[in-house]
Amino acid sequence: MESCGAEPAPYSARMTIGPDWIPHRRASDGELVGWIRPAGEAWQAMSLFAQPMTDPADWDVTEDALEHTTLTWMADVWILERDGRDIRVRLVEFRPDAEDGSPGRVLVKTDDFGAIDVPYELIDLPWPPPAELRPLRADDGGGWISAPAPR
Repeated sequence: MESCGAEPAPYSARMTIGPDWIPHRRASDGELVGWIRPAGEAWQAMSLFAQPMTDPADWDVTEDALEHTTLTWMADVWILERDGRDIRVRLVEFRPDAEDGSPGRVLVKTDDFGAIDVPYELIDLPWPPPAELRPLRADDGGGWISAPAPR
C-alpha cells in the first residue's frame, strides 16, 4: 500500500466515514484532503474517496501522508464500468456525506477530450464512489470507450 499516494487506492468495497474519523485539512491552505481513522492501536490515513492511503501506522505517519497528498488526481482520466463497457470519464464534482446526514455524491462526465463541441453525458454516482469507478490504468489502452468482448 502507498504511504503517500497521489490517487486513491483501488476500491475493494464501499466504505463510509465513521463517527470516529477525524477530518484532516492541509495546514498550508485548509483544504480537506482526507481523514485519519483509528485502526486498532494505530491510525490510518483515508483519501477523499474514503479509501486507505496508508497501512495502520503512528499518527505522525498518517498525518504526513495526508499533508503531502496532492489533489491533482481529481483532474486525471478515470474509467467507469457501465453496461459491460469501460467508459473514459472525468470527475466534475464530489462531496462526502454531510454531518447532517445528507448523502454525498460523485458527478462524472464522459470525457470530451477538451473539445467544446463534443457531446457528453453527466453521470451521478453515490459517495463514496462504487468500485466501477477507478483511475485510468496503463493497461486500459488509453481508456477509449470499449465494447464488451465477443463471446
